[in-house]
Amino acid sequence: MLTLKTEDLSAVQLQDYLQYAIAPRPICFASTIDADGNINLSPFSFFNMFSTKPPICIFSPARRVRDNTTKHTLENVLQVKECVINIVNYDMVQQMSLASTEYAKGVNEFQKAGFTMLASDLVSPPRVAEAPVQFECVVNQVIPLGDSHGAGNLILAEIKLIHINEDILDNSGKIDQKKIDLVARLGGDWYCRVTENNLFKVAKPLAKLGIGVDALPKAVRLSKVLTGNDLGMLGNVEVLPDEQEVDLVSSHPEVKEILDATIGDATNRERELHELAKTFLESGEVTLALKVVLL
Repeated sequence: MLTLKTEDLSAVQLQDYLQYAIAPRPICFASTIDADGNINLSPFSFFNMFSTKPPICIFSPARRVRDNTTKHTLENVLQVKECVINIVNYDMVQQMSLASTEYAKGVNEFQKAGFTMLASDLVSPPRVAEAPVQFECVVNQVIPLGDSHGAGNLILAEIKLIHINEDILDNSGKIDQKKIDLVARLGGDWYCRVTENNLFKVAKPLAKLGIGVDALPKAVRLSKVLTGNDLGMLGNVEVLPDEQEVDLVSSHPEVKEILDATIGDATNRERELHELAKTFLESGEVTLALKVVLL
């Protein structure tokens, strides 16, 4: 394993390693305005939500690694403590990237990138009409993290109004993760797209107390077939099935076929049972998979 001391790396080297490793990152497409009324629009991938009530998002316009200068967004929010955070989806990603160009002070990136300015209800900066979700925010605090090349400036933005395109809502009025078509930032020129094909769910262990991987038999924990993800699913059940429940799974057609074919061959029996359990896990049949590996 490569081990690096951050103090030995240049800002460019650090940026490269960090941005490739800490990803994907959601994109804050921030519109701001200065004291003279000049509008700026710029994306930032140093961004996330950090509080629900109050609803706080934080994004960070870092000092430029190249020459240590600050960005217009930072200068603007220090003058007018408001912003709009526009969420970026796939339909607007190329225009969003164009808006990141370092145009001169006073140049309106809405116009350069071909976006539609939509008047906000509570704050001065306009919204991006094409964005599926728009957050009108007041800036509560700006925290500089340093004065060297690449140093961030945390902008704590409190969301006051939320605007949502109804086309991305489901029948219950909630945002449909499959419809919003989000994109996220990776390292270098790389992005990723959140589509229905690459979405998956992981059951939250909040409403129950999982038994844990350590409660599984040693042969299961050290399985050469089951992965860490597989063990995590098995360890998330609330209780181990009793011996009678485990014995009953022997009559399952696929299980019985393996048991009959591997009489006297414990090694292959264990491997084949674990492989069958893995297929059950892939189809969401966690309890059945657990009974199989406990045979």
